[in-house]
Amino acid sequence: MYPPHHLGGYELAWAAAMEYVRGRGHETRVLTTDFRVGRMVEDEPSTFRELRWYWRDHRLPRVGWRARLALEQHNHAVLERHLHEHRPDVVSWWSMGGMSLSLIEHVRRSEIPAVAFVHDDWLTYGPRVDRWSRPFWKHPLAGAAAERLTGIPARIDLQAAARYVLVSETVRLHARAAGYALPCSSIAHSGIDPAFLDPRPERPWSWRLLYVGRIDERKGVLDAVAALAQLPEHSQLTLAGGGDPALIARITRVAEEFGLSGRVHQLGMCSRSELPDIYAAADVVLFPVRWEEPWGLVPLEAMGIGRPVIATGRGGSGKYLRDEVNSLLVTPGDPGALTRAVRRLADEPELRSRLRAGGLQTAQLYTEQAFNQAVLEALEAAWAVD
Repeated sequence: MYPPHHLGGYELAWAAAMEYVRGRGHETRVLTTDFRVGRMVEDEPSTFRELRWYWRDHRLPRVGWRARLALEQHNHAVLERHLHEHRPDVVSWWSMGGMSLSLIEHVRRSEIPAVAFVHDDWLTYGPRVDRWSRPFWKHPLAGAAAERLTGIPARIDLQAAARYVLVSETVRLHARAAGYALPCSSIAHSGIDPAFLDPRPERPWSWRLLYVGRIDERKGVLDAVAALAQLPEHSQLTLAGGGDPALIARITRVAEEFGLSGRVHQLGMCSRSELPDIYAAADVVLFPVRWEEPWGLVPLEAMGIGRPVIATGRGGSGKYLRDEVNSLLVTPGDPGALTRAVRRLADEPELRSRLRAGGLQTAQLYTEQAFNQAVLEALEAAWAVD
């Protein structure tokens, strides 16, 4: 996915980095999928939405061998054409979950330097869901035969295919646990757009809760809804983000079951330009993730606007979240803990002020500018060495 057709922060970081690299005099070309979120927006001339992928409707459906081969042949023809036309000095890989991993191997065998910017666990789950290469894991001879017949790599060496820049130590630990040594890898934390470094005035408490991000059970969105049911009747929860329509519909049903009709507001996918005002209208931002969050920009964005954060601190977000310093940390999967934390903020204005001050300091440490510069340096280093 590539903005404006996207669902999360990973893709926004990719787009911002490409804009930065172009602004430093490099010619870039973005090759992405034909995914759309409904908005018809004219792309940059350097963006090509031509690839196909296995992910559809928030799932990875079964795909027959004929369809797999057709998808792989299409993607390889597209990649080969762009490599021939653009003749890149270096290739960067972003957000490859559900994509044809054979493309990465093709570039490796072509001996083109590559850097992979890994902001989720696609190094871990990508090979498991790759419909083309996975069947050959235990059958290398069959894989070799498939390569000879089709010209498409069936045996993929991700370890040697790129230099790896990971968004957090959490993501690197997950990759190493999956068997990747990553001896020359580095960490570059994604950062927030300057628009979020804009402290808004403190506001009187009015029981306005906000959840921002992909609508995903792993992110604890249902816990936020359940927590609202235990708060005063005039409390409100706003959900800003896109996701699986089935889960979005389920949230509506759960809200009705809790008697929250009219108190849970689903905004859907919001543009980056809309989000600062959405944050500013909230009393508190909830980040109740249940999973090992790769990094997490939402708390940093909220802090930059000057809004207190209640979070679980799981995964990469634990790098910068500090209980009672810049956030309140609660137990994952515990709506009651969320409720108690919200009530505490409502009752303690001095706590809200303290978290606001701590959050503003934290937000300034993780900027988009710093991440983009790290991307540029990694790309230039790969080109210079290789």
